[in-house]
This record gives sequence, C-alpha cells and structure tokens, in this order.
Amino acid sequence: MRSFDIQSPNKSLRPSIQKKIDNLNKPKGSLGRLESLAMQICLIQQTLSPSLSHPCHLLLGGDHGIEREGVSVSPREVTWQQMINFTKGGGGVNMFCRQHGFDLKIVDVGVDYDLSDYPQILNYKIARGTRDFLHEPAMTAEEFEKSISVGCKLVDECYQQGCRILSIGEMGIGNTSPSSIWMHLFTGIPLADCIGAGAGLNDEGIRHKYEILKKAVDNYQLSCHDISPIPYFGGFEMVTAIGAMLRAAEQHLIILIDGFIMTACALAAIQLYPAVKDYMIFTHCGDESGHQRMLEALEEKPLLHLGLRLGEGTGALCAFPIIDSAVRMINEMNNFDNANITRYF
Repeated sequence: MRSFDIQSPNKSLRPSIQKKIDNLNKPKGSLGRLESLAMQICLIQQTLSPSLSHPCHLLLGGDHGIEREGVSVSPREVTWQQMINFTKGGGGVNMFCRQHGFDLKIVDVGVDYDLSDYPQILNYKIARGTRDFLHEPAMTAEEFEKSISVGCKLVDECYQQGCRILSIGEMGIGNTSPSSIWMHLFTGIPLADCIGAGAGLNDEGIRHKYEILKKAVDNYQLSCHDISPIPYFGGFEMVTAIGAMLRAAEQHLIILIDGFIMTACALAAIQLYPAVKDYMIFTHCGDESGHQRMLEALEEKPLLHLGLRLGEGTGALCAFPIIDSAVRMINEMNNFDNANITRYF
C-alpha cells in the first residue's frame, strides 16, 4: 500500500483560536458545539479565518460478492439502477447536494454493470464487484492498491478545483456486511451486536446474515489471518473511500463522515493512520444496528441523529449547515471591542 504523511494538526494556533472565539460578542462557551467545531476546523486549516470553499461529495458505487449469499433484502441490480438514477438528479444525494451547493461526483469503482453509456458517471471500475468473502478474499492486493489510488486521485481532483471540505457516500448492495465485520474485528464488539437489518431484513434474514458472516470470519481467522481484514472483506467503494479519507487528511481537508458504512471506513482508515481522525467530523448516527456502538468505540458524538439509513452520504450533507454555522460564527460575528459591548462572561 502507498504510504501517507498524515500528521495531527499543529496545536500551536489553539490559544489564538480560543481567544478569538471567547471574544466574540456572546457569553463564553454559549455556542457550545459550534465553538468546538470552529476550533477543529481552524486547526485543520491552520488559520483563524477558515473557509468551506468548493465543497465536494464523492458518491462511490460498487457491488459485493457476499450479496450472493442472501445477506441483503435488495438484489444487486439496485446498485446500477440507482447509479443511473443519480445521473438524472433523482436521488436523495442529488437533492441534498443541490440544496447545500456540493459538487457531486458520481464514481463507478466496482458496479456489476456496464455504465459506459452514462458520461456523468466517472469510470474507475476496478472489477464488476468483489469476490464472495465467504469463500475467498474479496479483492486481490493489486485491486486493493488500485482502490486506494483511485480515492487519492479523486481527492486530488477536488483539491485542485479549490475543495476544502469533502463528504463521501456509497452505493453498494450488501455493504453493511463488510462494515459489520470490520466493526467486529477492529473494536472487539461481538459480531451479533454489529449486524443489523441493512436495507430492511426481517428477524430471520438477520439470523441468516449473522450465520453467513460468522462463518466468513471463522474461515478468515482459521486460514487467512495474515491478510488485512480491509482487503479481505471490503468493497471497492469502501476501500476507495478509505484512500480518499487518507489523502484528504494529507491535504488538510475537512472530512465529513456519514452513516454506518462510512463510519466503518473511517474506523478502518484510523487503523492504518490514527491521525486521520483529527480531520474527521462525524455527522450523524443512523438507525443501522451497531452504529451508535461504533461511534462510542471511536469516542465520537455525532452532530445529528435523524434516524437515517439511506446511505449515499445523505447524513453528512444534512449536517453541513451546522458546520457552515460554526465557520460563519468565527468569521462573521463581531467581538466585544468592535461592538462596544462590555464583556459579560
């Protein structure tokens, strides 16, 4: 795997940032979470006047071999059907990107369908879906490296366009399964507590999903434990997201982390480079079973809990106005001296 130079943001600016926040014409600490967000963003960008210029949203599509085992209520053709729907502006992700001014980039990294007739979809297809990790690693070392590299390339293109804040979403039927396994292996939380309904499994479906994933984990631990769980279980869209997160941190971008799948990708990225977490804002807790526990394992409190489980990065996009408010606070609020107001804290 390519190496990354990811360092925690330099903290020497912290006293100056805190002084600016405390001298805004408000009671000290009265804007709560907005103040801590402003601090984090200023440290990431190493400035007292941060910017959210040219926000970009990567929508990454890929299929999963494990879907063949009946672990999802939705068939794999939904992946390519939704990818086409996104090109027509009809998805939830389209609506929220329009609402909040995000540059949406729809990317095929592993959809099991020929999408070449849709020029709106960036073609970085690595293969037509991963292999079935119940029986073998989901991807080869070469495919893993290519996925990481695609994520880096996408971020570099966004950065060159002036992007300073990035959100990432996914479209891939079956991708809660590798997410649950990563959560289990990286946190030690029992596998049963990491598995939920995904797109709508009933109780019997969840039991079947657990049995399949438990067998896959047992097979891995018995014979393939020398291979990282990231390529062994991951999807192309998920590993591409990891590459994007690592490169975004290297470029000092703000990274908005969406729901269960993207939180699992963040968890995996943190296993590789712990400092990447300093560049992440965890935006919401979804309804997928285990998401709250994964956030607790990361010691993170999300900005929102709206009961979302759509994916596509929609939770991150919904949280953007809060982040925008934090930046507007530190950039636009007057201070006590300029406003001729006596400090009242």
